[in-house]
Amino acid sequence: MSTIDKPEKRASRPQDAATKTSARPQAKAADAPPDLAKPARGMRLVSLDAYRGFIMLAMASAGFRIAEVAREPKFADSPVWQFLGYQTDHVAWTGCSFWDLIQPSFMFMVGVAMAYSYASREARGESYAWMFGHAVYRSVVLVALGVFLMSNWSAHTNFIFTNVLCQIGLGYTFLFLLWNRPVLVQLAAAGVVLAADWGMFYAYPTPPPDFDYAAVGVPEGPYLTGLAAHWDKNTNVAAAADRVLMNWFPREKPFEFEKGGYTTLNFLPSLATMIFGLVAGGLMRTGWRPMAKLAVLVAWGGASLAAGWLLDHYGICPTVKRIWTPSWALFSTGWTLWMLAGFYLLVDIAGFRRAAWPLVVVGMNSIAVYCMSQLLGGWTAETLKRHLGDGLFSFYGHLDPVYSPIVRMALVLLTFWLVCVWLWRQRIFIRI
Repeated sequence: MSTIDKPEKRASRPQDAATKTSARPQAKAADAPPDLAKPARGMRLVSLDAYRGFIMLAMASAGFRIAEVAREPKFADSPVWQFLGYQTDHVAWTGCSFWDLIQPSFMFMVGVAMAYSYASREARGESYAWMFGHAVYRSVVLVALGVFLMSNWSAHTNFIFTNVLCQIGLGYTFLFLLWNRPVLVQLAAAGVVLAADWGMFYAYPTPPPDFDYAAVGVPEGPYLTGLAAHWDKNTNVAAAADRVLMNWFPREKPFEFEKGGYTTLNFLPSLATMIFGLVAGGLMRTGWRPMAKLAVLVAWGGASLAAGWLLDHYGICPTVKRIWTPSWALFSTGWTLWMLAGFYLLVDIAGFRRAAWPLVVVGMNSIAVYCMSQLLGGWTAETLKRHLGDGLFSFYGHLDPVYSPIVRMALVLLTFWLVCVWLWRQRIFIRI
C-alpha cells in the first residue's frame, strides 16, 4: 500500500586506520538529511513542502478547537474570538473560511507535485505505460486508504468517498492523462469539467414547494432560492446520485443523505482544482526567472478569485465548498495560488529555508501525518493525560479550564511534529 524510503546500510569491511579516519566524515555527510539552506540543482520545490506542511499541521490541529472555545458564553461578545471561531470551522453552506481552504490546498498541491514527480520518473527512464500503471495504483490505494480511515470507528466497512484521500484518488488517473500536455489543453480540460458540472446541476430539477426537507436532513433553512436552488443542500443532482451509488455497497442501513451535504461527485469539479495545480507545477518547472513566476501566480490568483466571486455575486453559481461548485473551484484556487506564491517568495526567493524547516519535515511525510491525525489524535491526548496528569491541559490549574481544548490540541500537534522530526532525521518518508 505504501513505501518507506530509507537508505540501505552498507556492510562494513576491514580498512586501515587511516582509511577509516578519512571515510568517517564522508559517511556521516552522506547519511545526514539534506541541508535546506543550500539549494541544489534539480532540488525539489522546498516552498511546496513548506506549504504542504503548513496545511497538514492546520488540518491535524483540528483548528486547535478554537471554534469550540469561541462558543463559550464568555466569548459571545468578543469580535476577535468570533472571527477566530469562524475561520477555524467550516461555513454552514455558502461562503468561505480559512478552514474551508484546507481541502482545496490538498487537491491543488497534488497537481503541483505531479508536475515534478512524473517529470523525475521520465528523466529516470520510466516508460509512459509504467507511469500510467503507477497512477492507477496510486488512485486505488488512495481510495482504499480513505475508506479504511472513514471506517475506523464503524462496526463495518464504511463505504463513503467524500474524504480528501478518496476524492484525490477518484480523480488522480484522469489528472495523469493531462500530465505533460500543452497548457492550453490542460486549461481547456478544466474549463470543460467545470462547465459540465454546472450544466449537470442546472439541469436537475429543484424541489417542489411542498418538498419535505427533513427527509434529506435539512429540517431548517435558510434555503437557496432562484437559480442558486439547484445547488441547495441534499436536494441537488450529486446528492441524488449518492442515494443510488452508496446503496450499491453493503451498508448497515440504506443510505439516505450525508449529514454535511458532501457528495461523491465532488471529485469531478475538484479535478479542475488539481488540473490548475498541474498547470502551476508546470509553471514552476520552467526556466523563467523567479520573480516572473511569482508575478504569474499572483496575477492568476487574483483573476481566479475575481471569477469565482463574480459567478456568485451575479447569481450564476453559489460558492459552496461542500459540493465544490464551479465558482468555489475558481475562488478557492485563487487562494491556493496566493498561498503558493507566498511560500515561494519567502522560501525559494528570499531564501528562508531554515525558517521553513519545521514545516518541511511535516510536508515531506504528509501521508504519515494524515493517518496520525485521523487515527491517533484522541489516543495521544488520553495518553498524555494518563502519564502527565489531569491538570496537564490547564497547566495544573494555572490556566482557565475554558482554554483546555486549545492546549490539548497544541500538545497533540507537538507530539505529531516530533514524530515527523524523527522520521526526517532517519530519512524515512512514507509514500504511496
